[in-house]
Amino acid sequence: MRRAIVCVTNDLSTDNRVHRTCTVLRELGWEVLLVGRELPGSPPLQRPYHTHRMRLWFRKGALFYAEYNLRLLFLLLRERASLVVANDLDTLLACHLAARWKKRELVYDSHEYFTEVPELQGRAVRQVWLAIERWIFPRLRHVITVNDSIAKAYRERYGNAITVVRNIPMHRELGPLSSRRELDLPEDRFLLILQGSGINVQRGAEEAVLAMRELPDCLLLLVGGGDAWPVLERMVAENGLQDRVRLLPRMPYERMMQYTRNADLGLSLDKDTNLNYRFSLPNKLFDYFRAHIPALVTDLPEVAGIVRRYDAGVVLSAPEPALITKEVRALQGDPARRKALRQNAIFAAASLDGEREKAALAALFQSLG
Repeated sequence: MRRAIVCVTNDLSTDNRVHRTCTVLRELGWEVLLVGRELPGSPPLQRPYHTHRMRLWFRKGALFYAEYNLRLLFLLLRERASLVVANDLDTLLACHLAARWKKRELVYDSHEYFTEVPELQGRAVRQVWLAIERWIFPRLRHVITVNDSIAKAYRERYGNAITVVRNIPMHRELGPLSSRRELDLPEDRFLLILQGSGINVQRGAEEAVLAMRELPDCLLLLVGGGDAWPVLERMVAENGLQDRVRLLPRMPYERMMQYTRNADLGLSLDKDTNLNYRFSLPNKLFDYFRAHIPALVTDLPEVAGIVRRYDAGVVLSAPEPALITKEVRALQGDPARRKALRQNAIFAAASLDGEREKAALAALFQSLG
């Protein structure tokens, strides 16, 4: 049996895109090992393929990335495999070196426009990541990314052929719907939700919290985590919004979707401050549609394009608290419009078929021979 090693820097517990990659490989007859890292709060895993989480000395910054790639390189050189899948630029160096030295196939899956993320802008470390990308990317034969905008940017920069596999989730049984009472949610509030494991700076969560000052009959759920989490906790306390905003930690997908399915409106509020966010197409948008709720999104090409195509939500000109408040109030006061948007979200969920994305991924792996 052919063996593939799939590499990520997270703790493997919430990355549905990588889980799909491993599932597709397994269905094609590959033995799969998924490699990531273990964190103090990492939950136990139950997967139909092998997993390995490394315990590292460092958790962030340059020392973390150096330790991770060194440890990953030794693991890849030691383990038997004919295929290595690198997820994002922070795994690519070790994967490229191991694939080159051991003469293995390498597939690179870029989940975002990595060197354009806001956390790197104006910092010297961005030049390090750019140097790694510029050295390796032109040599890659098999590259995947999440949407047409990022694929076009990479083609223009490096000339590679790029396969687009969007973050549309595969079909998964979500089970019976829990009631708001069972989830300890108020039954008489208009419920907003913003979810994601990367709720970071410049993704609009701060503006959503501030909008809640003028929405006393609403409840905002922030589900997940990210760099902005401590700031959001402080903002909630400073503005006395404990009864209007709840921050819930990362949780299994099926559990998270119970909250999403009970919401009235999903938020995706990335700002057009960098190319990575401009071209973003986050999983949450498809999760909202799958939960049969409309979305309130910022006017970015990929996200707004889908919302407008299906008329499955509202597009904001900018993620400003006053504009968020205005649109939420308008929806609250127009039940007929809310019903129409919800029906369109249901249609969008049926039309945006994750099986098509899965088929595109399978075709790429089958082409490896």
